Amino acid sequence: MARNRMIGSLLIANRGEIACRIIRTARRMGIRTIAVYSDADAQALHVRSADEAVSIGPSPPRESYLAGDKILAAAKQTGAEAIHPGYGFLSENAEFAQAVLDAGLVWVGPKPKSITATGLKDAAKKLMQDAGVPTTPGYLGENQDPAHLASEAGKIGYPVLIKAVAGGGGKGMRLVEKAEDFSDALASCQREAASSFGNAHVLIEKYIVSPRHIEVQVFGDSHGNVVHLFERDCSLQRRHQKVIEEAPAPGMDPVTRAAICAAAVRAAKAVDYEGAGTIEFIADGSEGLRADHIWFMEMNTRLQVEHPVTEEITGQDLVEWQLRVASGEPLPKQQEDLSINGWAVEARLYAEDPGKGFLPSTGRLDVLRFGDAPGGRIDTGVYEQAEVSPFYDPMIAKVIAHGATRDQAIARLGDMLEGTAVYPVKTNAAFLVKALAHPQFRAGTVETGLIGRDGEAMAVPPIPSEAALGKATIQLVPNSAVPGFRLNAAPRRRAQFLLDGEAMEIALTGHGVDHPAESTLVTEKGQVWLLSPWRKQGTHGAVIGDGAIVAPMPGKIIAVDVRAGQNVTKGQKLLTLEAMKMEYTLTAPFDGTVTELQAVTDAQVQVDALLAKIAEKAA
Repeated sequence: MARNRMIGSLLIANRGEIACRIIRTARRMGIRTIAVYSDADAQALHVRSADEAVSIGPSPPRESYLAGDKILAAAKQTGAEAIHPGYGFLSENAEFAQAVLDAGLVWVGPKPKSITATGLKDAAKKLMQDAGVPTTPGYLGENQDPAHLASEAGKIGYPVLIKAVAGGGGKGMRLVEKAEDFSDALASCQREAASSFGNAHVLIEKYIVSPRHIEVQVFGDSHGNVVHLFERDCSLQRRHQKVIEEAPAPGMDPVTRAAICAAAVRAAKAVDYEGAGTIEFIADGSEGLRADHIWFMEMNTRLQVEHPVTEEITGQDLVEWQLRVASGEPLPKQQEDLSINGWAVEARLYAEDPGKGFLPSTGRLDVLRFGDAPGGRIDTGVYEQAEVSPFYDPMIAKVIAHGATRDQAIARLGDMLEGTAVYPVKTNAAFLVKALAHPQFRAGTVETGLIGRDGEAMAVPPIPSEAALGKATIQLVPNSAVPGFRLNAAPRRRAQFLLDGEAMEIALTGHGVDHPAESTLVTEKGQVWLLSPWRKQGTHGAVIGDGAIVAPMPGKIIAVDVRAGQNVTKGQKLLTLEAMKMEYTLTAPFDGTVTELQAVTDAQVQVDALLAKIAEKAA
């Protein structure tokens, strides 16, 4: 139904930073905002920021943010005219989009038929081939017999990617480098695809050995206009999930840019696209970016997490564009009115512990401070003293920096990350600082396998410098000085401290107190440590033996691969835990026998819950 006026009230069917981001623009435009929230989010920032908020049920997403009927009921209850889905959750659900329209509401997104046309990767690739958009070699057939899929993978040639046709966000994707690994990878991929998307169907693609992930922001309206807002480079990824994104793409020459952006516009027109969308391409970066070495991967029919870098280089508010297009207006700008100004880089700050395999870190944000820099921007959905919940994606914020040049933007982003302090929740800030400093990233030649190769070294937590410890110690012990600050130096007086629980002695002079009563944070290069006075530590409970396998976080047991009494070898898979939308494999710490097995498939478990015990094999 055609509209001739701006939306007056908007329900945001999402949470976290994207809900806050949408509310910010809607408020500036004079639009009344309505938030929805689960039990876990009753005190969340998006709830506090909106003009009105409605509870939609229990914390698990399927009972709240994925419950379309509850969201529609909330819209009816509050008199909302429109629904903005954000990203994730129901944002690319064509049935929900149609239900919104059938309810007489405005859907701030593409038409349901466009979502359907691009929702399955195999169908989308066929559509793009017909539209003259280059696609990667692969198998898109209906035959899902494992033996047939293995045969097709062999014809394509290893390495290959197995991808869920209904996948997204890095879920339902496996890289297989040799034929003997195909069967297990296929089973894992199909299991994850069925669990996450309700569809176990997969396709197979040739894996590009030096792949770069280049994507183009497109926008269409109901008047037949389609434009692009240039490209982004999202090649720095961990387990197929983006870590740092930038715009424009380094090394992109005008000819290649024109070719890839024109292909993106053709792709959008092929599905009669309206609203914000992203065309994702895979590029072979082995010889630099070339127009004939870039292929279509998929289309995302929503606003992307990394949209701020495009906003920063174009000076456009993409959420405003979405709301204007949904209200029936033509695009605010035509292609000739759009240009690139400078460079922008974005890092995703997550509540996770890189030193422990990037396990999610939940709890209260007792300290939350973001670093600052000229051209800096923080998009967040949390605040100091808020809780990081185990139910949802553990993003704390998107940290964005804009500069006149790429080097300036990177330097500014580095300053912002180095000045970030979060406690006691762990974050990946120090990992991001190391990633920004990596020679390949600085050279602008990052390909998607970088973290897979070098990520282990980047994940090692840094050690605080003497200068940082000295500064913190002086703050902790008034009227003292740290002579030249040397740990365990010959002092006039030694003071004992704990640094994240590890005992140390620091040499002090002056007239500081011998037994300081407070604690302080040491912050450096994005890492945070708690420095506190040493005290005799009491008993904090029983110590778990070496053979105990415990849950590293709250989650759901999705597979148990051993039985009680079974002999196992070191590194053998015991079970798989699903938590924070990721799968984690728990393995045997040594050769031995499973003497106890508490893990049960589909059971929910809490952190440190005993799952199994392994008795070590006698030497």
